[in-house]
Amino acid sequence: MNPASNCSSRRALLHYSDLTVQRFSFAAILFAAIFSTAAARAQVSPPTFIRSLSGQFTVTAAPSVSPLFRPPGLATNCLRLDAALLAVAAENFKGSLWRQIGLNPSAAWSGRVFFELRPARSASDEVTIASRFFVKAWDYHVAMPDVVPRPRYARALAAVLLLEIANRQNRDPLRSAEIPQWLAAGLAQEVLATDGVNAALTMPAKSSGGILQAHVNESRREIDPYAGARYALENFPALTFDELAWPSSAQLDGEDGGAYLASAQLFTASLLALKDGPQKMRTFLAQLPDHLNWQTAFFAAFHADFKRPLDVEKWWSLRLVSFTAHAPGPHWNTDESRGRFDDLLAVPVEFRSTTNALPEHMTVTLQTAIRNFSTADSEAIVRVKLRDFGIAQYRMAAPFDSLAAGYRAVLADYLGEQGGSRAVIRDKRGRPVHAFAGAEGTLTKLDALDARHREIEVKLNALTSPRNLTGQ
Repeated sequence: MNPASNCSSRRALLHYSDLTVQRFSFAAILFAAIFSTAAARAQVSPPTFIRSLSGQFTVTAAPSVSPLFRPPGLATNCLRLDAALLAVAAENFKGSLWRQIGLNPSAAWSGRVFFELRPARSASDEVTIASRFFVKAWDYHVAMPDVVPRPRYARALAAVLLLEIANRQNRDPLRSAEIPQWLAAGLAQEVLATDGVNAALTMPAKSSGGILQAHVNESRREIDPYAGARYALENFPALTFDELAWPSSAQLDGEDGGAYLASAQLFTASLLALKDGPQKMRTFLAQLPDHLNWQTAFFAAFHADFKRPLDVEKWWSLRLVSFTAHAPGPHWNTDESRGRFDDLLAVPVEFRSTTNALPEHMTVTLQTAIRNFSTADSEAIVRVKLRDFGIAQYRMAAPFDSLAAGYRAVLADYLGEQGGSRAVIRDKRGRPVHAFAGAEGTLTKLDALDARHREIEVKLNALTSPRNLTGQ
């Protein structure tokens, strides 16, 4: 089980014991109730109440802590939250996030944030955020378990801080801004990667010589803030713009190998790296309350860069290829390259034999997708394959690297782009296959590449086949 979503290898179990019901007189019951109340007041400590340095954050915590708060079995990717530490960490987190989007960390804020720490009942407890319009401003209530995975903690803080910025000019008491999941997750990962040691404080897990100690995983900007993203995307494909918009809970918690979180971090950082990116991001946030969905606000704020979703997909694909080219990760050997290449050529599809039948899964070739699917569907498939070939070619063993470059060039031509390397495509006899217009020309060139692929496979199989006793 991925430690990003489960803080303990042994889940906390809630045990209930049977109660024996007995009959008492009314006076006895009343006396027992009064005595129990007085005893409880004498023994139970009041909740902890902490206010942060700027006054924006207030943290209340129950007098007791979760059984998960104590070892053994707690994963290093989980935080043990304390009221005082959370008040400090929230200020640090705010400063780091504000710097990411071009705000001065000492600038004025508008909405108050009230954190309520409660004992975690299990490792899967959720974090909830409630927005409320009070008098002339919005404030926010964040209910959080005292033991929580780092990605979920960071995403919650990023989301509430972005809400506070987005709602500053919003005077509609019935309509709070909605922050897209990819933005909260992406900025959260940026904060953890650049200032996680200060923005995610945790109570010590163990003691040595009577001194409490905590394990710290520190990432420094000067080393590589994208080291975690690179590692995740070496083994799992990055998500498309459309996929980033609709994540599952498992993806948000990193249970997909971290592909969603890595993609969101890189996508958000790439937006901020655009010309006037931080200013456009702040405009995007400010416009969220005025739109029914975040997509219209996004294209209004980034209209100079993107006119439609397809423009975003093109830009994002090129960004991913560029990111991979600078640090592609470990190269695959020949056997691994063969398997990866087969995966790249396959197009997974879902179909129903009848209207009411359950969906069945199968794979088809690129040629089948181009020939039989609608133009929009085939172009979407080709765009993803163009990106994946571009990323994979830097890790492929020869001769699969040049073959991948060839497929990439053909797919780029099909889309009318110049993103592919200009490899010369040849048929079985080594003659160059000349460019044709439209889908038919693309199909011809793909057929030639497939033939070349089969020739490579035949040669590799001959090299690895066992010889007979005569050595023939």
